[in-house]
Formats: sequence, structure tokens, C-alpha cells
Amino acid sequence: MALSRRWFLLSLPAACFGQSNAKGRVLPSAFKRYADPATELSVVRLTDPSFTSILAAVSRHGFIVTASNVSGRFEAYRIDLKSGQQKQLTEAADLDPHSVKLLPDERGIVYMDGSSLMAANLASFKVREIYKTLDGFGHGVGVSEDGLYTAAIERKGTHHRLRLVSMAKGTAETLAEGEEEISAPSPRPKRASVLYRRGEGLWLANYDGKQNYRLRLAEGGVGPALWSPEGRSILYLSYPEDPHKLHALREFVPDSNEDTSVANTSQFVGIGRNADASVFVGASGSKASPYVLLLVRAVKRELTLCEHRASDPSMVAPVFAPNSQHVYFGSDRHGKPAIYSIAVEKLVEETEVLY
Repeated sequence: MALSRRWFLLSLPAACFGQSNAKGRVLPSAFKRYADPATELSVVRLTDPSFTSILAAVSRHGFIVTASNVSGRFEAYRIDLKSGQQKQLTEAADLDPHSVKLLPDERGIVYMDGSSLMAANLASFKVREIYKTLDGFGHGVGVSEDGLYTAAIERKGTHHRLRLVSMAKGTAETLAEGEEEISAPSPRPKRASVLYRRGEGLWLANYDGKQNYRLRLAEGGVGPALWSPEGRSILYLSYPEDPHKLHALREFVPDSNEDTSVANTSQFVGIGRNADASVFVGASGSKASPYVLLLVRAVKRELTLCEHRASDPSMVAPVFAPNSQHVYFGSDRHGKPAIYSIAVEKLVEETEVLY
């Protein structure tokens, strides 16, 4: 009888205990499998839709990192992809759920807690303050490929600054600033520069501050953007001014200012790529076809994976696993925003995972 009661107490969300100071707390699996209504492919819902969960990263080592308010306030969690077990990683006073990032060595995470940029070890749960701002943080955090720097946005009123923070020293340098909103910093792989969104455009700033310029992209609106695997080019969604025209996936090479079309899409509003950028995964913004789709680059053809049915398609933000064998995405189709997974090993060739 005592064992049964102990299991019951451990299975309850932290919010039931009226506290959230529980780094290392283990919660049971919330996995639920179902057949997609549109394709009949098997989809797994990884988190409980009674709470809000936001995907932060997919590891090479069989787990994902999320930000969730299952404890009553937002904290970071590690979810094992075999057992479904959830482990609380942080005790933050004011965690920004969109700021959580997995470090390249996958031994820790960084996140914003109020006015502090923090780092937490996944094994020991030890935390340290990397950098503190006198103002507030804006939208977005980006970690360099070598893990030496974090790009963060500081905000004071309408003034924004793109800051490059040294992980070792805790010092920060200003790469760009202005009254336009600055967001979504993304350090360039194998190069010393940061891609970021400023106003309606994409900009590129060097670490040394000597170059900072707007990229000359195709006409129209600019959607989500990401680096190619080797950092040579930027893959982005282009939204034509004519709403009846299709959203296009395009590729821009900063070193040559070359901008080319990759493929038209069925109104993608979110994109992810596999490890060699031969296949993309997109979230359609079409109300008539609210799908997660694969786009094969070589033949420019799409394949529907499943419905997302998200109230806001931008929350879907689909991504591939590092080995390209699963796709992960978000949706609030069953309640609050939750994280979903679908296997694609029969559709996409496995890619090498570098450890």
C-alpha cells in the first residue's frame, strides 16, 4: 500500500505540490500514439496538452529539451525518447520559454531567467550566471557552433542591441543596435558572424563589428530562415506581395549575393532541413490543408506526413532529428501547445550523426 501511494505522488505534476523548486524531479511519460486522420501514419504526442510545452532542441543522444509549465511556471525539461521520462533541469524565477538552447556538446543548456543569461549542466543541474543585463532581453538566443559564444538581444524601450556574449568570460560586445526590432539571432556555422532579423529584413553582422548589412533577398516578405549545414548559404521562406501566389523556399549566398529559388511550397510558414539539406520539412499555413509536409529538394515534390491543426501555424516549427529519421513539431490541436513526433525512416535516408 505504501509503495502504491509513493508511485501516485511521484506521478503527479509538480503544480499539485504547490512548488516548482525541484531540479531533478522526474515525471512519468506522457506519450500518446494515434493514427493521423489524413494519412493514417502513426504520430506520437510527447507532452501533455493540459500544459504548454515548447520544443527547444533535439539531441543526438536520444532525448529532447523542452520548456514547459507543467510545474506551475516555465522550466526546462529533458525528455527521454525511449522511456518518455521527463526530468526537470531548472529552478528559474522567470524563465523565457523561447530562450532555451542546447549547447553543442549536449552537456548543458543556456536560457534567459529574467535579466540573466544562465547555463545549466544536464547531469549535475548546477547553474551559473553567464551575463546580466541592466535592461531587458528581447526575442531570441543563438549559440555558436563551437559553444564559445551566445548571441542575445537586449532591449530598452524601443531600442534593441544584438550582443555577442563570451561563455567563458561573461563579457558582451555590441554587434548591432537600433530602434527597429531585432530578433532571431543565429550564429553562422564555421564563420565568425551572426544572422539576425531586423525590422522586415535579414541582416548579417561580423563578430568584429566591422561589417553589418542587410541582405539583398528576393522581393516580398521574409519568413523563417536557417543556415545550410556548412554555413555557406541561408535557406529562407519568401512571401510574395500577391497573396494568391505561392510561398517559395529560396537560398541566398552571402559571399556572392546570389539568390535562387529552391522550390515553391504549399504555403509553408515554417521550415526545417535534414542534416544535408536534401529534404525539408514544412508547416503549411493553409487553413484548408493544415499539414506537415516533406519537400524533396532534387525533384521539388511534397509529401504530406500528417495534420498539424494548430490555431497558429507558426507554432508548428517542424525540425528533423539529427539522423533525419524523425520529425518533431508543435501544435495545440488537443488543448495547449504540445510536442509531436512522426517517424520518417521509410521516406528519408538516414544521415550520419557526428558525436
